[in-house]
Amino acid sequence: GVKLAALCGFTVLLFALKTPLTLALAAAAVGVVIASGGVTFATTSLKMLRPLWPFVLIVGLWHIWIGQPTQGAAIVIRMITAVAAANFVTMTTRLADMISVLETLTRPLSRIGLSPRALALAVALTIRFIPVTLSRMQTIRESWRARSPRRPGWRVLLPATLAALDDAEAVAEAL
Repeated sequence: GVKLAALCGFTVLLFALKTPLTLALAAAAVGVVIASGGVTFATTSLKMLRPLWPFVLIVGLWHIWIGQPTQGAAIVIRMITAVAAANFVTMTTRLADMISVLETLTRPLSRIGLSPRALALAVALTIRFIPVTLSRMQTIRESWRARSPRRPGWRVLLPATLAALDDAEAVAEAL
């Protein structure tokens, strides 16, 4: 609970910061915290930021095109920093602890018929399955590259979707 509260407070602080310099200092602070986990931890954390690069590129190019590169830099730094901080929290929090906090937070929803335990478990599993899904997607891309000289592009969407559905079915059966 303390980690999630700190993450929420940090994210609010990120939105209060406006200049790229102050946001870069916040990003550096997150980088130091992540680096304190060691080389393997930091490398894994960086790999988890990979899906952001298309968004970074689009936002950056858009703001350069409209003549607001400083604002674009601030948005990009804020986005990367917030996601890196969230990754740090999820990488350093046990699933049982996350479920407990989420169950407490969703308890008021039981008044409208929603099970706090089921909601907490669904959110926690979604968070934990992101790295698994990304790893599966990378494996599918590598399989494509081994069989074809062309870039995989959209052609890997169907196998990735089927793999995600297969994983979801296996988890559902296990639960």
